[in-house]
Amino acid sequence: MTASSLTSRHLTPCGRLGAAPDSYVRWTPPGEHNPGPHSRENLQSLSFHRGDLPPGPSKHFRSPRNQHNFFLSYPLPSSVSAPDPANWGTTTRSLPSTASTNDIVMVSFGKSTLWKKLSPSQLNAAIQIFALLAIFFEGYDQGVMGGVNSAPNYIDEVGIGKNGVVTKAIHQGGIVAIYYLGAIVGCFGGGWMADRIGRIDATFYAAIFSTIGGALQAASISSDMILVSRVVSGLGTGALTGIIPVYCSEIANTAHRGRFLGLVFIANYLGISVAYWLAFGLAFVDNGQSALRWRFILAFQCIPAILLLIGIKQLPDSPRYLTAVGRHEEALDVLVHVRGGELTPAIQAEHQMMVDAHTRNADKRSNPFEVFTILSGLGKRGGHITRRAWLCVWLQIMASWTGITAVTVYSGVLFRQAGYSTVTQDGLSGGVNSIGIVGTIISAWCVDRFGRRVNLMWGAFGLACVNFIAGGLYEAVRQGGDANHITPGAVLMLFFFNLIYAATWGTIAFLYPTEIFPSEMRALGNGFGVTGWAIGCGWTTLVNPTIFDKLANRTYFFFGGLNVIWIPIIYFLYPETNNRTLESIEVLFSPSSPFVWASERAYAQRDLAGSPDAKNVERVSYELENVEQKGGISRHVDQV
Repeated sequence: MTASSLTSRHLTPCGRLGAAPDSYVRWTPPGEHNPGPHSRENLQSLSFHRGDLPPGPSKHFRSPRNQHNFFLSYPLPSSVSAPDPANWGTTTRSLPSTASTNDIVMVSFGKSTLWKKLSPSQLNAAIQIFALLAIFFEGYDQGVMGGVNSAPNYIDEVGIGKNGVVTKAIHQGGIVAIYYLGAIVGCFGGGWMADRIGRIDATFYAAIFSTIGGALQAASISSDMILVSRVVSGLGTGALTGIIPVYCSEIANTAHRGRFLGLVFIANYLGISVAYWLAFGLAFVDNGQSALRWRFILAFQCIPAILLLIGIKQLPDSPRYLTAVGRHEEALDVLVHVRGGELTPAIQAEHQMMVDAHTRNADKRSNPFEVFTILSGLGKRGGHITRRAWLCVWLQIMASWTGITAVTVYSGVLFRQAGYSTVTQDGLSGGVNSIGIVGTIISAWCVDRFGRRVNLMWGAFGLACVNFIAGGLYEAVRQGGDANHITPGAVLMLFFFNLIYAATWGTIAFLYPTEIFPSEMRALGNGFGVTGWAIGCGWTTLVNPTIFDKLANRTYFFFGGLNVIWIPIIYFLYPETNNRTLESIEVLFSPSSPFVWASERAYAQRDLAGSPDAKNVERVSYELENVEQKGGISRHVDQV
């Protein structure tokens, strides 16, 4: 049967078309509805190269099942013979559809994407840039309300006070806190979408919510409108925070996963800092009475969201997601491209581990409604998933109770208590948050060298010391010491606090949840971490004023004591994920015991059993890097 005899029938390319000579096609009889790009019906192998296609006139065909997609069509070479439909079988997922035009069978190829035209280094840079945009939005939206709440025109416009003075403090706090409620819903909804439709598409929809939320906030004319817009913005932020760290974790090389995400989270503090400095600068416009002071900084957050909408679709989806939905060849294609452009034994081993994990868990797709059964321990997934969920929730809650929200949100109050002028207070608040950028850079260097556990424990120790010193200095002032000489030292401790936090807890609290869940529910699972972040931030933001009112400077001793408590909790309950593939981390949670030594024992037994896990993949990668650095022989590995 030749191609010309298949007139008026569809041929649909499948698999890695254009990357390999063997491609799959689908045949659809005349008059029948095309089963669509995701169907596995009537698939068969057809061998030809994309380069064999003539440059003839291209046409556009609209896929029957995907009315929003258009694809370029090319005539099928007349030399290519199509197989007998009677012998056709089934195979893996197909790509977009085809059509026949003017008695010539047309084969449609999907639109070319930008990432395939980039070198591996350019692709990794592009991934980090767009991830930076998403996390910048999260950081900016987290810090923007400090400047908004200080704008007299905003206070009058939304009805939380009169003449620029807040008279409804609870209402004001509700406007700030309701954002975190939206974030909790958004992280689970976005995570579920990411596990179902992919990390890229889910990010696109999250960016839509973020853009709409930012625009509505900037246009708000009442407290009801700002409340609704804060919820919408929270939905988008929660989804972005739930998806992007998972995407980065799944794309990154095992040995540099922490550094990859650490560099991305520079944008978190960058966003917070930009929000502070914009508010600081606009406070001088019209003596701070202008509506521009708060409307502009709320509208500014739409810029990174719009840039995400424009560019995110040009990036490849996560190879882990592609494998989880059975698109193994596409996953390998992406994996090769982000790892250096060459198929190596290490990449083959990593890909095989992904495929094996998919085979074991193919029937365990995530469900947004199982969040409650997981937390309660009643879900069908087992107690090991419940354990992971609570580890993520409490890691973020502990991070919030290190004292970071007091420093971030109430730094201006702390500086006012220290006796500084209003302008100096605002400038120092911006400086405290800007130092977090330096800390995040340090984190990117440390997190893979020393591991997650060591960084968390030493970070808690350092934060405890800083809190105790700051509390002691403020206590000296209360006891009659020279404030002019002592207060600058206490303020310096706040800078050290933010530096240490950003270098340790600030990154790892977001990294850890992206590593410990299985691929089929990793994005949804990361939602537990985002939930802990929202609960912790909302909780501490709510009670910090009361704590400082009751304890004053002794609040620092309280936070210092909590940091000391966090050290043994990390030591006993949180297994190390550093230098382990996402698939091999599963073994750490196989024991029924919650303690770290049981997890490490299970991992060691897996190694002794000869399982082709992360260590072999890491050894191969390390050897290849050494060969390349020495400029020696070409890549060669005897065994994986």
